[in-house]
Amino acid sequence: MTMAARIRGSRLATLIVTSFGFFMGISGIALFGPTAAQLREPMELTATQVGWLVAMPALSGALIRVMFGAWADATGGKKPFLALLGIMLAAMAVLVWLLFAYYPDNMGPAFFPLLLLLGAVIGFGVDVFSVGIPMNAYWNPMRKQGTALGVFAGFGNAGAGAFTLLVPFMVAALTLPGAYLVWIALVGLAFVLVALFAQNAPYFQLRADHGLDQAEAERVAGELGQEAFPRGSMFPALMEAARAWRTWALVSTYFVSFGGFLALTAWLPTYWYTFHELPITTAGVLAAVFGILTGLIRVPGGLLADRIGGEPANMLAFSAALAGALLLTFTGTVAVAFLGTLLIAFGFGVANAAQFSLVPVYLPCAIGGAAGWIGGLGGFGGTLLPPVMGAFADWGGHGGYATGFVVFAGLCVFSLAVITLLRLTRPDAADELVAAEPAAAS
Repeated sequence: MTMAARIRGSRLATLIVTSFGFFMGISGIALFGPTAAQLREPMELTATQVGWLVAMPALSGALIRVMFGAWADATGGKKPFLALLGIMLAAMAVLVWLLFAYYPDNMGPAFFPLLLLLGAVIGFGVDVFSVGIPMNAYWNPMRKQGTALGVFAGFGNAGAGAFTLLVPFMVAALTLPGAYLVWIALVGLAFVLVALFAQNAPYFQLRADHGLDQAEAERVAGELGQEAFPRGSMFPALMEAARAWRTWALVSTYFVSFGGFLALTAWLPTYWYTFHELPITTAGVLAAVFGILTGLIRVPGGLLADRIGGEPANMLAFSAALAGALLLTFTGTVAVAFLGTLLIAFGFGVANAAQFSLVPVYLPCAIGGAAGWIGGLGGFGGTLLPPVMGAFADWGGHGGYATGFVVFAGLCVFSLAVITLLRLTRPDAADELVAAEPAAAS
């Protein structure tokens, strides 16, 4: 039997099932957002507590992303992918049991800390992104990586918006516990499909299954078409990137765009339902449009950054998001507020892609480490911003649900200032060429 015949799976099958796995993993961001209205009354929650509840799934994702990404570099990705979905499944099973046993009559304020904990653990599923990216990157040749990773990230990111849309209808048809039971079944399906059909790239199979050393595994895998290989430990690259101030500049702007995307995906159902007094299903639809659009526009956002440059794309993106945040702050009409969310969706979607286009420009010798810090810490916005929005609602009453969006306006102004600073300190072409040489050789 030839070595090629011993390699299990294919890059297409792996891409399809891991994209579905990411779709289901990131659905955890929408865990409590569409159902906050049903949980708030029996648990007697304040608006700030609702903010913490809907934000918790984003917390663990931000904390463990770098660690699991490094694990994927060591083993190829399948084990950490299944571990993350398995942790999500276990926590969802406990949540479903609680809902069937206690909701609504016996689920009082004492359950709030437990739901916070379960939300944080279910958020582990979000981090299949940090595993699926290297898993698919190692499978696909360089000329096809843009397409493959665009499909993985674009389709997967839409999961949070899709479940924001579906859950209110599921609740109406099946009750709240029944909706979560269907949800856990779909996460379980994703786990099974990844277990059966996703495989690590040839290099990792040759190392783990056939005992080849690193050099021989690279040679054979190269003959089989693999072009990307792990290069040493991720942690020295993280330390190198941490010493560069531009890394933290990009962390701060990704905190606004990606963290803001996570935060609003979770918070908007509460905003539409409470401030505009829309039916819960309508609130879910409007919030879902935001989540799906922000996720899908990331792909053309990357193309725009390639065409006009990373800084101009970011300036356009944060300007659009600023306009949207101001509309939401000062309007009381559904139509204008919806236009505001569309502008923010466009802005954050483009910015999420365009910021990573700046990493090779400003940090050419620490691309992997910088991407780890930006992707990992940037997600904290999804945890910190919903409680702030809830606090505005507690302080300002009904009108506070609108005035809280001034926070996003301020953050967009801050991001525009950071991008301007980066542009003013951008290395000239000669410096870029010299700096990029070590990265190209590594």
